Amino acid sequence: MVKQLFLYISVLLFFIGCKDRKTQSTLSPNTAIAIKVNELYTKYGKSNEAVYNQPIPDDLFSPDLKKTLQNAINASKADIEKVKKSDHPDEKPLIFEGAIFSSLYEGYTAYKIQSMDIHNASAQVLVHFEYNMTYPTVSWTDTIHLVERDGSWKIDNITFDSIGNSKDLKTRMKEFVQSTR
Repeated sequence: MVKQLFLYISVLLFFIGCKDRKTQSTLSPNTAIAIKVNELYTKYGKSNEAVYNQPIPDDLFSPDLKKTLQNAINASKADIEKVKKSDHPDEKPLIFEGAIFSSLYEGYTAYKIQSMDIHNASAQVLVHFEYNMTYPTVSWTDTIHLVERDGSWKIDNITFDSIGNSKDLKTRMKEFVQSTR
């Protein structure tokens, strides 16, 4: 009786495990890309604390963008420590300020995927944003660039709208690292 129960539970867990392992390669490119964009803005949209407190996920960012982000995070953390140990620990260290994955410093209150342009192993996704905490409401569109690697879509860069003070995410992060030197 116990063996049969164990067998039934094992088979059930096996099928549940197989269902959960549905890979992105079985999803349509549009669905897989939408999942990545939503993951980005769910995880990192409202606060920069997430970049400091969590490892950069391999499955969300391309290796190049991950390296660029990690370099910027490391530079910021090093500056925080340098200021703590300095003669003036009350000075402000170089930290990420404003929404780093969005054009507008204040961030956004809503976003919507506007369109996707997929060519082979690359895609450009236009994302429309709104910030309604001011009058009038501010609207803009950023372009997320994705690449497909090993059957999975990864964010490779974000081109910011002209309302921002930076051309794109990689440039912004590289300039941040330069400012810490």
